[in-house]
Amino acid sequence: MTQQSDKAAEAAGGSSGGDGETKGTILMALGANLVIAVAKAVGGLFAGSPALLSEAAHSVADSLNEVFLLASLKRSKRAADSEHPFGYGKDRFFWSLLAAVGIFTMGGCFSVFQGVEALRSSGEESHTGYLVGLGVLVVALLAEAASLAKALLQVRGQAREAGRGMLQQLRLAEDPALRTVLAEDSTAVIGVLLAIAGMALHMVTGQVQWEAGASLAIGVLLIYVAYRLGKDARGQLIGEAVDPGLQLRIRSFLAEQPEVDAVTSLLTMRLGMDSTLVAARVDLVGGLDSEEVEEVSGRIKAGMREKWPAADQVFLDITDASDEDRSRAGRDREFLDEAAAEHPAGR
Repeated sequence: MTQQSDKAAEAAGGSSGGDGETKGTILMALGANLVIAVAKAVGGLFAGSPALLSEAAHSVADSLNEVFLLASLKRSKRAADSEHPFGYGKDRFFWSLLAAVGIFTMGGCFSVFQGVEALRSSGEESHTGYLVGLGVLVVALLAEAASLAKALLQVRGQAREAGRGMLQQLRLAEDPALRTVLAEDSTAVIGVLLAIAGMALHMVTGQVQWEAGASLAIGVLLIYVAYRLGKDARGQLIGEAVDPGLQLRIRSFLAEQPEVDAVTSLLTMRLGMDSTLVAARVDLVGGLDSEEVEEVSGRIKAGMREKWPAADQVFLDITDASDEDRSRAGRDREFLDEAAAEHPAGR
């Protein structure tokens, strides 16, 4: 295993060190969105601008979502108890799902509604009102861009730590809180640009269709982003495995142990940002008594936890492998080889 692979594997599971930075990123986004939401709402009412009101709804949704994300950081760190023996790590995924629902309902649906209402209206707005609205949007664009830059700086730091490129880290980022902030800030910048274009064209041409179209486009964009975030959160809540590259390295680690004759099955599930369940069925070499089996099992578990600190729930099932088990294990290994080849850096 290369040093880069080890770093990427650890980055896939551990998040404790980065939670403080993520919290700072979320707080910055929250402050910016609260100020911008008020400014957009006042400007939208003054200008009678549907696009600006849509952007105000977008910022309100983002503000509430940041509150959800802050709650997720705290609640997911609660210690395991009798009711939740594997801890509360998946709380992070649940609150991210709520954030996606918020983007869909408060942002996307309201923006579409505003666009439809604008098409049905007469579209009479004052020139002065539009200048005020455009000024508000320019200020909002600067604030949203600053918040996005802060999130991107955090991603760049994570990419450097994991030995990945910036684009690859953006694609593979697994922290739902950071991923949601990135999605919100990115769509906010695009939404503000659409609102500016729609308002400017409406002011120049006198045709409300330009601004209504901008509002509808913002709504569709938000609904799409909400769908993608919700889909990711759903997969994490149901219980998804770690990436194939990491599964392959865990399987290789087990197979390299001198007492292990075959690894017949390997199951993994992410329980949180810094917690992973690993369940493996292994066939040991013959001639070991019960005490030796217990010693080998304990040593393998300790070695895995040392190599991958996030693998805090490790279970080994010592079994006699049949020919069918070995054949299935070979097919699983081939599948992991192919999947890992498609994503060589792992997650």
